[in-house]
Amino acid sequence: MNLAVQAAMRSTCPRKSVGAVVVRDKAALATGYNGSIRGLAHCSEVGCLIENDHCVRTVHAEANAILQAARHGVSIDRADIYVTASPCWDCFKLIANAGIARVLYGEFYRDDRITEYAREAGIELVHLGLEDKP
Repeated sequence: MNLAVQAAMRSTCPRKSVGAVVVRDKAALATGYNGSIRGLAHCSEVGCLIENDHCVRTVHAEANAILQAARHGVSIDRADIYVTASPCWDCFKLIANAGIARVLYGEFYRDDRITEYAREAGIELVHLGLEDKP
């Protein structure tokens, strides 16, 4: 989780800094943080693009980690993903379809649907409760 926290420090959206690390057998396979589309302006440069109380300018940390693995030809099937905040619904769907077996997250963030669907899909959710830590 410390690597995910470090990745979150690279976030370019001031609304919420999130980091993710995909791991298998204690080896980091891919990392991601929430930032803008490759080559486009970041929230920190031009401001957030808000729709329905969410910034839609950014690509989420989990999606960026999955995309990084794909760009570099790294299999993440049956891996774990460490995320500083629980995945949103769209990121959870990406995680499930990427074959990730376990999601470990630091703080719960917004979407209860992931609990029910993770159970149905056989994906283990582990809340590390880091919002209680200094």
